[in-house]
Amino acid sequence: MARVIFFSGDAVRRAVSPQRAYDGVHEAFIAYARGEWTMPPKVYVPAYPVGDFRAMPALGAGHALLKWVTSFPGNPAKGLPTVTGLVLLSDATDGTLLAALDAGAVTALRTGAAAVLAAETLASSSASVAGVIGAGVNGEAAANTFLARGRRVLLHDRDEERMRAVAGRIGAEAASADEALAADLVVTVTPGREILFGDGSIRPGQHVSLMGADGPGKQEIAVGELARVRVFCDDWEQASHNGDLVHAVGAGVLRRENVTELGAVLAGDAKGRRNDDESTVFDSTGLAIQDLAVALAAYERADGLDLPRLDL
Repeated sequence: MARVIFFSGDAVRRAVSPQRAYDGVHEAFIAYARGEWTMPPKVYVPAYPVGDFRAMPALGAGHALLKWVTSFPGNPAKGLPTVTGLVLLSDATDGTLLAALDAGAVTALRTGAAAVLAAETLASSSASVAGVIGAGVNGEAAANTFLARGRRVLLHDRDEERMRAVAGRIGAEAASADEALAADLVVTVTPGREILFGDGSIRPGQHVSLMGADGPGKQEIAVGELARVRVFCDDWEQASHNGDLVHAVGAGVLRRENVTELGAVLAGDAKGRRNDDESTVFDSTGLAIQDLAVALAAYERADGLDLPRLDL
């Protein structure tokens, strides 16, 4: 029988700051690009049209991880979270299960970290203000990560009450959609059912991290706009099948050679932004290596948090 440490959502957030998640995800991208960490493909179990389940494994730093997580965008209207599930962390030397973590909290931290990491890596030298579209838990995490890095943040959400409550709680500024979308660095964290960037809408020098289109049928940017700007992604295989990229690939306007993986840029194997006038887009579908980075960061702090242990 294994004694497994359990991290509630609150415990995950106490253990891992936005900056610590940012640093861990940065390291994970590099380790994955160098082949030091591995990640089998994400498995989608569709329950459409209401949502889906996802199984996400990863291996790295002497540990293995499996995340079983949901995405049900209509849940907030029922008073339920969009993302629920568990992250299981094991010792990769003997298979011992070490910890179980709330998947919603892990997902929010790594989503915010990846969005901001891409934005900071690909920002123009004059970039100053960040805009975040979506004030749910993942959007709040992105805004919090920008704030932790000293950025001014304009936060927008269709739910004005939620927008103002989140902005007031974390120190962001409530803003209109137009104001947030015009920021130097933009992160979109929406259900992915509406195109936010039409043809010609991304201005020179602007960067956009697209975080909402992480499954079949979702889209936050027009195909024509993806063909016009410089495109980066978290993982080509995953993004070209389940991200915003799938629409451009299907239309024949983007191929593998047109898209750069963020990890290759961070590892020094590919060039990022080429000049301050270049418009850049990062398409994220969410990687299990990012979850592993956050889970490991939380596990490092376990001894100081007085957490419950479960007999499994």
